[in-house]
Amino acid sequence: MGDKAQTHHPGAAGRAKAADHPASIRNVVLVGHSGSGKTTLVEALALTAGAVNRAGRVEDGGTVSDHDDIEHRQQRSVQLSLVPVEWDGIKINILDTPGYADFVGELRAGLRAADAALFVVSASDGVDGSTRMVWEECQAVGMPRAIVVTHLESARADFEEMTRVCAVAFGADDPDAVLPLYLPLRGPAGPDGHAPVTGLVGLLSQKLFDYSTGERKESEPGEDQLPDIDRARDRLIEGIIAESEDETLMDRYLGGERVDVKTLVQDLERAVARGTFFPVLAAAPAAEGARQGLGTVELLELITGGFPTPFEHPMPGITTIDGRTRELQACDTEGPLVAEVVKTSSDPYVGRISLVRVFSGTLRPDETVHVSGHGLTDRGHEDHDVDEKIGALSTPFGKQQRPVTHAVAGDLVSVAKLGRAETGDTLSAKDDPLLMEPWRMPDPLLPLAIQAHSKADEDKLSQGLARLVAEDPTMRLEQNQDTHQVVLWCLGEAHADVALERLRSRYGVQVDVVPHKVSLQETFAVKAAGRGRHVKQSGGHGQYAICEIEVEPLPGGSGIEFVDKVVGGAVPRQFIPSVEKGVRAQAARGVAAGYPLIDVRITLLDGKAHSVDSSDAAFQTAGALALREAAAGARIHLLEPVAEVGVLVPDDYVGSVMSDLSSRRGRVLGTEQVGSGRTLIRAEVPEFEIGRYAIDLRSLSHGTARFDRAYARHEPMPPQIAERIREQAGEGP
Repeated sequence: MGDKAQTHHPGAAGRAKAADHPASIRNVVLVGHSGSGKTTLVEALALTAGAVNRAGRVEDGGTVSDHDDIEHRQQRSVQLSLVPVEWDGIKINILDTPGYADFVGELRAGLRAADAALFVVSASDGVDGSTRMVWEECQAVGMPRAIVVTHLESARADFEEMTRVCAVAFGADDPDAVLPLYLPLRGPAGPDGHAPVTGLVGLLSQKLFDYSTGERKESEPGEDQLPDIDRARDRLIEGIIAESEDETLMDRYLGGERVDVKTLVQDLERAVARGTFFPVLAAAPAAEGARQGLGTVELLELITGGFPTPFEHPMPGITTIDGRTRELQACDTEGPLVAEVVKTSSDPYVGRISLVRVFSGTLRPDETVHVSGHGLTDRGHEDHDVDEKIGALSTPFGKQQRPVTHAVAGDLVSVAKLGRAETGDTLSAKDDPLLMEPWRMPDPLLPLAIQAHSKADEDKLSQGLARLVAEDPTMRLEQNQDTHQVVLWCLGEAHADVALERLRSRYGVQVDVVPHKVSLQETFAVKAAGRGRHVKQSGGHGQYAICEIEVEPLPGGSGIEFVDKVVGGAVPRQFIPSVEKGVRAQAARGVAAGYPLIDVRITLLDGKAHSVDSSDAAFQTAGALALREAAAGARIHLLEPVAEVGVLVPDDYVGSVMSDLSSRRGRVLGTEQVGSGRTLIRAEVPEFEIGRYAIDLRSLSHGTARFDRAYARHEPMPPQIAERIREQAGEGP
C-alpha cells in the first residue's frame, strides 16, 4: 500500500494490455460531485503510471479526457469513460463518472463495472448530499471505498478539517473507520500567507514524500514534525487494529506492545478490501513539466495493494433465458461466458462500440455470442434475444482504441460492431445463453416533447431515437396515443440538452421542442338529453336519420356504456349499431375542449327513419349530433390525470417539500421514516403541476431528494383552470 517505504515503478510505458488473470486486475470507479476534480485526478494518475507524457498527451496528441465533443462544448463530463493504466504489473481500469445528477445512469453503470470506489472530495467545496447518497448505496452492497481530497491548492483548503467532515458524512456507524493515511506537508507561505502543499507524511512508515521537484522523493521527518505525526499515527493504528481479524491485537497494543508496520499494512489492506475501513488520501495534479502529481503514487499503491481483485466481486444473479437460476463460480476464466454491456456509444468511423465487463469465462474476437436484452419495452427499448458475431476487442484510451487479443473474467474491454446489443444486455455463449440481473436505474421523470424540424428529419427521427435509448437506459421513449406526441423522458435539463445535441450532431436529426401535453379527458357532470337530426335532400337518395339519447355520468373507470331502449322499431334494428358507432366516434373526439369523453352511459331512447333515405352513415352522423347537443346543454367536467407521488427527502427539507407540494394542488397522504434522517412523503398531485418537478425538487433539496410517480386516476379539474384550457382550445365558456 502507499505507506510502504519502497518506490514503485510503472510497467512498460504505463500501457494497459490484455490481462491474463483476474488477480492482476483492479477495477475502480471515481465518484464525486461535478467540479470535485475526478477527471483531473485520472489524468494525474495516468501521468504517474507513464500512460501519458509530461504534457498529459497520448501518442495521437490527444489526452485521456478526450472522449466526446459534447463534453468539450458543455465543459463537463456527461458519460462514463474508461482509462486503463498499469502499475507494478497490475492492470488498473479507472472508470471516470460524471458528477452532475442528470447523468447518474452513467455513475450506476460505473458502480456495476467496478470492484471498489474512490470518492473524490474537493477541499474547497466539501461533501454534497448526492455524494452521501452514493456512499450509502455502496455501503449497502459492501463495496470497498477510499476518499481522495483534492483542490488542496485552494487558499481555504484545510485537509484536517475535510477529514473530519468526511468522518461525519461517511462514518455514521464508526467515525474512526474514516482516517487519513497521510498528512499534507506544506512549504513556505507565500506573500498571501498561503502555504502550498508540497508533499505528504506517511503515518505508518513515518516518512516524508516530497513532490516539490515534480518527482516523489523520500526523506525523514524533522523533530518538530514528530508530535503531530505521532498523534495522528496513534489514532490511525487504533482504527486499523479495531478492524483486525486478530482479536488479541488491540489488547496487546494497549498493553504497550509495539505492532509491526508490516502487520498493520496487511490488516489495513484486508479492512479496505472488506469495506470496513475507509482511508483518506490527498492528491493534486502535477505541475507543468512534472512527472508525478502529489499523492498519485500513494493512490496507485492503495489501488493495487488495498483494493480487492475481481475474485471478490459478488456475482450478479444469473438465470437461463427461461428464468431458471444458474449458479456460477465468481470470476472463473474457464467457466461459461457471461459478460455485460455497461455502456454503449457510437463512433462515426467504427460504428457502435460496447464497453463490456466480463464476469465469467474469456471473451475473444470474432466469436459468435448470444445477446440477451431485458425487455425494457416500457422505455422504448426493443426486446431482443439474438446471436451476434463480435468484432475486434480493444481497450479505450482517450479517442484511441488499442487492440487486445482477449478479455478474461474480471476485465473491461470495448467490443466493436455489436449491432443489436444495448446498455445492460448480457453476452453469453450461443450454445449456453444466460441472462444477468440488470442493475437498478433511476426512472426518467422530465418529459421532453419533440417533433421533427423538417420532412427530411422526420424520415431519420425514428432511427435516431432508437439508437439514443439503446445507448442510454435512463431515457424512455414514449409515443403518446392520447396526445399524439413523441416524448423523450429524461433525468433533467442537462440530460435533455445532451440528448438533443446527440440527435443533431451524431445522427443528423434536427428536432423542435414543443410544449408537453397532459392527457386530459371529459365527462358529464349531470344527466342530459340530446336530439340528433340529420335530414338532407338533394338529387337522388337523400339522408334521413333522427335519434334521441340520454347521457348520464358513471363512476370513474367505467368507460362508455351504450344502452338501447328503443321501442316499436322507431329506429330500425340494423341502424342501432350505427348510432352507437357515431356516439363513440364523437366521444373519442370530445364534446367540450376536444379531449376524449369517458365514464358515461348513453341511452338511445327514440328516433325516426325513412324507408329509402336512411342509412348507416346517416345514423352515425345523427348519433354524433345528439351527443354534441346533449353536451351543449350540460355541465361538462374537464378531467386531469392525478399522479401518486413518493418523495424521499432528508428530514431537514420535509417542511419545504410538503409546502411545495401543497402549492401544486397536491394532497399529502402521509409520511413515514425511512432509515436514519430521511422521510418518505406520499402525496397525490395533478400531473399538470409536476411536469418540471424533477428540476424543482433537485433545487429545493440541493440534490438530496428523489421521487417516483405513478398514474392514480383522472379527476375533475378546478373550474377556473378548466375554463382557461377551454379557451385555449378555442371553446367558449
